Amino acid sequence: MSWGANRHRCGTEELGVELEQLRQLDAIAREGTMSAAARVLHISQPALSRSLGRLETELGLRLFDRAGRRLVLNDAGRVALEHARQLLRDEQAMRGALEDLVRRTRALRVGTVAPAPLWRLTALMTERFPELVLTSRMLPEDEVEAGVLSGGADLGITLHPAAQPVTRSCLLMVENLSVVLPVGHPLATRPSVGTAELDGETFLLFEGIGFWRGLCDEHFPNSEFVVQEDRAVFEQLTRSSSLPYFVTDAPFFAARPLGRAVVPIHDAMARAAFHLLVRAGGRREAVDVFEWVCDR
Repeated sequence: MSWGANRHRCGTEELGVELEQLRQLDAIAREGTMSAAARVLHISQPALSRSLGRLETELGLRLFDRAGRRLVLNDAGRVALEHARQLLRDEQAMRGALEDLVRRTRALRVGTVAPAPLWRLTALMTERFPELVLTSRMLPEDEVEAGVLSGGADLGITLHPAAQPVTRSCLLMVENLSVVLPVGHPLATRPSVGTAELDGETFLLFEGIGFWRGLCDEHFPNSEFVVQEDRAVFEQLTRSSSLPYFVTDAPFFAARPLGRAVVPIHDAMARAAFHLLVRAGGRREAVDVFEWVCDR
């Protein structure tokens, strides 16, 4: 949020005191001379002198006495300065609270075990809450639920329903894994294939796939993985190399690769059900998103 340099009125319309004048009063009291205060405030000395004159006219009292070149607060000035500084502190507190409110209401923190359900959540959320944004972290399942419980995350996406009674959950989506093979591959014409038949292949693999990465290591112990961290490089290699790679039926990967066969994997490891979690009594915005998504 940008706060600009707009002037703010305090008090009633009859009291035309501005916050900028209160800042100037504070600066003069701190610096002791009009010239020093003007330098600190980055305005001219005549402009500052005129502004102080208007403030004293508004309040109906002189606030400073002269002692040579120095300006010394008199009794009225000390009372005015005490209240001016409190108003300036209140203004800063108000601005901080409003900025915190904007941050809280605009950004929801999400922990997830995989990318596809996060994209699904984002698509659903934008239909109803376009003003909200998501910030996300890919985490192991136990850390996702722990984050929701502790308040470190507003929403969580896991492979299982909530294990704790203080956490609510609902099914978000189901994702099924397939392997993409060159059309000349011996398994390319099969209606489906098992992990044991694929084990030993060299696969092209994208790094940012969450929990799927651990499953690949577990179910393809004899395979090699050419891992790419850059999405653009990975996609380029899927088009230019003959290495098998994995896709899912998530709509975000709906485009079928040219000149390749997409063969479903029929083992249980290839099916993932993702659940959306929220802490009961958590942030109102997170609960609203949760209820909207679960009703879809």
